[in-house]
Amino acid sequence: MNKKMILVVNIIISEGSMTKYVFMDGKYVEKEKAVIPVMTHGFLYGTSIFEGIRAYYNPEEKQMYAFRVPEHFERLKTSGKIVRIGVDYSVDELCAITKTLLQKNKYEQDAYIRPTAYKSAEKIGTHLLDNPDSLMIFTTEMGDYIDISKGLRVCVSNWRRTSDNAIPPRAKIGGGYVNAALIATDARLAGFDEAIALTESGEVTEGSAMNLFLVMDGKLITSKTTDNILKGITRDTIMCLAADMGIEVVERAIDRTELYVADEAFFCGTGAQVSPIVNIDDRLLGDGKVGPIATELQKLYFDVVKGRVPKYKKWCMPIYD
Repeated sequence: MNKKMILVVNIIISEGSMTKYVFMDGKYVEKEKAVIPVMTHGFLYGTSIFEGIRAYYNPEEKQMYAFRVPEHFERLKTSGKIVRIGVDYSVDELCAITKTLLQKNKYEQDAYIRPTAYKSAEKIGTHLLDNPDSLMIFTTEMGDYIDISKGLRVCVSNWRRTSDNAIPPRAKIGGGYVNAALIATDARLAGFDEAIALTESGEVTEGSAMNLFLVMDGKLITSKTTDNILKGITRDTIMCLAADMGIEVVERAIDRTELYVADEAFFCGTGAQVSPIVNIDDRLLGDGKVGPIATELQKLYFDVVKGRVPKYKKWCMPIYD
């Protein structure tokens, strides 16, 4: 092997093994060293809260934008109030930590940020008392969470969404996402892309881990935040974009059969982004193709998150100075 070939190999190895960092216990540590003990309460009992945040790379500007970061950390703190998990940083401090972490990890592609606050006692017993709180934030490269290039086939799940008086969906609780895992897994085993969950009384809530919109008579219809759904930040984004486009948004209870007669439908969320639905329980929506309103909202959404729309740039936190 000549010197030129050795140099190329060394560059490839160096780039492939670039150190990534995690914020943990107040420090930026190498990812391989960011570990928790096997008896950690949050691991044993799901006593954790988390957020999912997207950061989008804009190649034209050579800039990365993290989307609606303060709103995500405000919701993290709200979840903590419900589950008695403290987050001992201000929202501004959490935003600054996230920016530094992304800078250290040097992404030039879309990324995902996962802050998690958790009960860190090493003990057996479910209660939350005398149980310290810890915080860690990791990042990773992430493209599309589900295939958004085509319309999804979804079903109505046999599993019911957990309720506000059981494991409240308005809080992003680690242990509560077993409910989402059961819903999504059974849908895939049945040959569908995703599923829609109902309440115990049979009203529509959302997808396994994403909010849901229907399009009916030119209006956007979505479940109320009191119908056992997550108060989604992407959901709020879509509602703002729709209003500015002159599309009326209605929050109300949705019956199951309304799913089958909607003109269009789509999921939205940090992971799902804007994911059109064309088939529910083997019933075509409209003409069975992705509809015009979902298409328009999806296009605008991706322009917004990459910082290309001045009006909404306030939602985009630039990472590289």
